[in-house]
Amino acid sequence: MPYQIVERGAPNSTDYKVYFKNNNDVISPFHDIPLYNDEAKKIFNMVVEIPRWTNAKMEIATKDPLNPIKQDIKKGALRYVANCFPHKGYIWNYGALPQTWENPNSVDHHTNFKGDNDPIDVLEIGHRVAKRGDVVAVKVLGTIALIDEGETDWKIFAIDVKDPIAEKLNDINDIEKEFPGLMKATLEWFRIYKIPDGKPENQFAFNGEAKDKAFALSVIQEVHSHWKDLINKKTDAGGLSCANVTVDGPYKVSQAEANAVLEKEPPLKPAAPIDSSVDKWHFITLK
Repeated sequence: MPYQIVERGAPNSTDYKVYFKNNNDVISPFHDIPLYNDEAKKIFNMVVEIPRWTNAKMEIATKDPLNPIKQDIKKGALRYVANCFPHKGYIWNYGALPQTWENPNSVDHHTNFKGDNDPIDVLEIGHRVAKRGDVVAVKVLGTIALIDEGETDWKIFAIDVKDPIAEKLNDINDIEKEFPGLMKATLEWFRIYKIPDGKPENQFAFNGEAKDKAFALSVIQEVHSHWKDLINKKTDAGGLSCANVTVDGPYKVSQAEANAVLEKEPPLKPAAPIDSSVDKWHFITLK
């Protein structure tokens, strides 16, 4: 589908937002982009929030009307992920599957922890460095379960179906064959990436064991069903914005209302400078 992005505010500032359009209609990437690109072939749409090698913690703003991508803020400051040697920023194209929701009101029966209140995360491992706001058709390969500050935070491994070697990757074990060392690096990255911020290392369900494609597909179906309950008002939204223009139900809004959300935003401005501390390297020693 011909998705476009519309940037507002100044990049690298708190007023920067990336809105989405489909054929010039303003939409929500959380609710209006379908989960499936091709349901019969189990090909999914991935919304790219963070291009590989970048540090800004950009995410779908689940509580903002129409859920633009914007930078996370912690203690009043823009959040950047530290460079934890030898990893530069994010080591994959990082994003989310639309129309999914890790329910914070429900205990995940695999991990025994509640969901993290976000769409499910995707690690796209193909060769191309994607752009923020890209909507990429991906093939799912497997998953790991991060336990992040007491919440279940699934990470889905996937590859762009247009990647030159996509046909060679069909399940979790193929990652090590084609990308030796990437699985180990991924576990290390998630274990240590918050340590420079003064937090303890993260933990994993299943002792960090990666689960296969079939398992990952079942997890995606579960979080898709949670999203269906959310969008149909069968569960407490807890402050999330469910406004959308395509899903019939209690949260559907008119295109005029959606356009009005975008029109209230400031125009795109020159990017603000990034503090040099973002490029600092951190050398982590685990106990």
